[in-house]
Amino acid sequence: MRLEHIALNVPEPVEMAIWYVRNFNMKIVIKVEGPPYIRFLTDATGSTAIELYSSENAPFPDYFNQDPAVLHIAFAVDDPNKEKNRLLKQGCVLVEEVRHPNGTLLIMMRDPWGVPLQLVKRAAEHVWY
Repeated sequence: MRLEHIALNVPEPVEMAIWYVRNFNMKIVIKVEGPPYIRFLTDATGSTAIELYSSENAPFPDYFNQDPAVLHIAFAVDDPNKEKNRLLKQGCVLVEEVRHPNGTLLIMMRDPWGVPLQLVKRAAEHVWY
């Protein structure tokens, strides 16, 4: 068994997908050109996917007012401050920056739709297995 994707119900999946392609080097791998306007995006490795869709059958989460600890999308980056400044110019909002005692830097932001994003620079490489 392996993780295939994480799905987010959002009001503007088409526009949001384009924004993520432009700003996070993601690739749209599946499109549904009608309701619910599904977009599957993969990261640079092609092994992790996010599904964006717009379903009127379920409420849209209030991403702007939801604590980022409830849900966030984390991206590993080499230069968190450079990426933070670039994303601020692309409509993101800074929430907080946390440097852990081990040296890991976490920068929490919100995308233009309020979805929490985290820029991560680990002090050491993670081994997940």
